[in-house]
Amino acid sequence: MVPERETAARERAVSGATAASRHRGLRLDQPRAPRRRLLPEWDPEAFGRLSERIARFLGTGRFIVWMTVVIIVWVVWNIAAPAELRFDEYPFIFLTLMLSLQASYAAPLILLAQNRQDDRDRVNLEQDRAQNERSIADTEYLTREIAALRAGLGEVATRDWIRSELQDLVKELEALREEHRPGNGTFPADPAQRPRGRDADDR
Repeated sequence: MVPERETAARERAVSGATAASRHRGLRLDQPRAPRRRLLPEWDPEAFGRLSERIARFLGTGRFIVWMTVVIIVWVVWNIAAPAELRFDEYPFIFLTLMLSLQASYAAPLILLAQNRQDDRDRVNLEQDRAQNERSIADTEYLTREIAALRAGLGEVATRDWIRSELQDLVKELEALREEHRPGNGTFPADPAQRPRGRDADDR
């Protein structure tokens, strides 16, 4: 009885080990091991910044002056120096090779810097477009608000309108005062001479 149990336990252990070994590389709870690459790895951002610095230096007058000085020294040395010290005889094939190598590296670096500048310009253009859209929306909103305020102020009494109404009232009061002066005979000057009527009885 006991050997049968040990045999079954061994079979389960063997089957579990084979299953674990089978799914060892497919586990989702562990990070995948990095793959080996033949090409060297680099930081694209750092390489792009370096290319921009080189392209910016290549486009300055300092680079042209230094390159001119190096070429002049190169040519003068290989012409005027002793024969055993010359390293590039006429027609200066090594100089031509160096200039070609410099041009072959300078062109891709300049193109890479231009591509990065184009990406930045595209992002800036999108931000400017979004800012312009927000400004247009704000302007339209303010225009609608001003139009609503003008429509509301059309029904509000302004200072000039109140002044004109008060002037009209003053003129009417002055006209009534002129009409009701004591000498006009409309109202007697002496209150005792006024006829007794309903108003006098009510007092």
